[in-house]
Amino acid sequence: MHAFSLAQLILSGFAKHYQLFQEITGQAPTAFAKQDWGKIQQISKARIHHYDARVNETINDVKELLNCDVLDETFWYQVKQHYLDLLTFHPQAELAETFYNSVFCRLFDRQYFNNDFIFVETTLKDAPAVAVETEYRSYFPVVKGLKPTIKQIINEFDFQCEFANLEHDIRLLVKAFIQQAPDTHHQHHQMRFDMLPAPFYRNKGAYIIGRVVSQSGIQPFIISVLHNEQGKLCIDALLTNSSQMRVIFGFARAYFLVSTNTPSAMVHFLNQLMPNKTPAELYNAIGFHKQGKTEFYREFLHHLDNSNDKFVIAPGTPGMVMMVFTLPNFPYVFKIIKDKFSESKPFGRDTVLARYQLVKNHDRVGRMADTIEYSDVVLPLNRFCPELLEQLQATIAGNIKIENDHLVIKHLYIERRMNPLNLFIKQASDEQSFKVIDDYGLAIKEMLQANIFPGDMLLKNFGVSKHHRVIFYDYDEVQYLTEMNFRALPKPSLDDLYSGADLYSVAPQDVFPEQLLTFVMTNLKLKIFFEQTHPELLTVEYWQNAQADIINKVSKHIYPYPPEQRFNHIAKQKRLM
Repeated sequence: MHAFSLAQLILSGFAKHYQLFQEITGQAPTAFAKQDWGKIQQISKARIHHYDARVNETINDVKELLNCDVLDETFWYQVKQHYLDLLTFHPQAELAETFYNSVFCRLFDRQYFNNDFIFVETTLKDAPAVAVETEYRSYFPVVKGLKPTIKQIINEFDFQCEFANLEHDIRLLVKAFIQQAPDTHHQHHQMRFDMLPAPFYRNKGAYIIGRVVSQSGIQPFIISVLHNEQGKLCIDALLTNSSQMRVIFGFARAYFLVSTNTPSAMVHFLNQLMPNKTPAELYNAIGFHKQGKTEFYREFLHHLDNSNDKFVIAPGTPGMVMMVFTLPNFPYVFKIIKDKFSESKPFGRDTVLARYQLVKNHDRVGRMADTIEYSDVVLPLNRFCPELLEQLQATIAGNIKIENDHLVIKHLYIERRMNPLNLFIKQASDEQSFKVIDDYGLAIKEMLQANIFPGDMLLKNFGVSKHHRVIFYDYDEVQYLTEMNFRALPKPSLDDLYSGADLYSVAPQDVFPEQLLTFVMTNLKLKIFFEQTHPELLTVEYWQNAQADIINKVSKHIYPYPPEQRFNHIAKQKRLM
């Protein structure tokens, strides 16, 4: 087989993958218009598994035409050069590189995973720039006026559903913009709108993303669009604050459903609006999590090449299931499943793998950290401090091996590093502690609404993000809420107390909400505060009602922005009860 033909075959495998991926994503607008929230979840889950299926199809096609038992180095070097040439003007070139890497790496041993045969570093840095019109659309209020231009922008998104009162919403939008960004407000003939051309769908919301360009500079914004109680559309909020925008694109939220022909252009635009977000985070946010893995790995290699910090044991209480370590100057933790678990963990490795996959597939509602999963990771041995290396050999010997000057890890997860909640509280003021304990209660409530029972709710299993949001990150006991049995503690009689017998039997899925604070908090002030702010979490009725809502398909919207940002034509939502 000619090297050029094989390059074409792999690229056609990618083309099939991307076409089907976009077809799946393209179902989101109709599902949103029909308020079919179950369909939105199905689309999200289908996309996560789609990539591996297409890679395996392409591998089978290659094996039918070529003997892959032994690597023909000259031939595969030629294949890569032809493939690279085919990508010169390809609109999804960076994704096609990653697809090629996946095919090659599953065909051959990792000893060949270098720049001669795969795209360890992208070769597209000097490629022709993507045309501006593929990145965003521009609108000029000087032509039609400000409000007519905004109306044109919103109508061109074609949400397949009527607005209840778009004229009213636009008035609120303009008023909110003047209040939030007064320094960038100019006459309409002194500004331009640059808009990403497709809505971003997630859960029960749609988001319009753009920027105002004026003589004062650039002002990014996000417009939230929801359905009202009558099923009509309404603009729910305007966000111009950079930190709020980053939370919406945060690592603890489900991936957006958004159609794009040029992902690199979309990521470039988003990166201009949120400069603190990395390309890896933005590719993840728009659903290209395999490309996110590639970009993350490049960031990681760049850090190793330009630093000398050593891997150390991560701060926090040691886990019973995972060995966790970190690089002090790199904002991530590395988690490896231990060879043996504590006796209090009556399950095995396969259960842990399944539970991490459950979270990956699920709506994380901004409360569960995303994980990046890797196999056969090769790390320089001299970057591990002796104490950590000794711990790794004692706890995960079955998952690592040393080859020359490298440590090879068979399987690991990587997550954003956060300050463990229990450690945060030790260093925080009372005011800060009360705030995060309140948010801890809200985090539990929001997970319950997404049919997630976190299992082990100890403070050490939650982290505090840069934005002081409480986020759950330990998934070895995660289960669906509907699978649990919530019970009230029996009230023993005097005879029961003196009998010496067990007062009540406990099945594996039994949970007693009244005991939550007994095991979670030792600080009396925080206990009292929690009882005042979230007393319902200590009652069995609350948990049973949350189960009933899931069973009855009562889908509640969890807003990824503060309640005060919501427009007043929708009743302000009370705290989650």
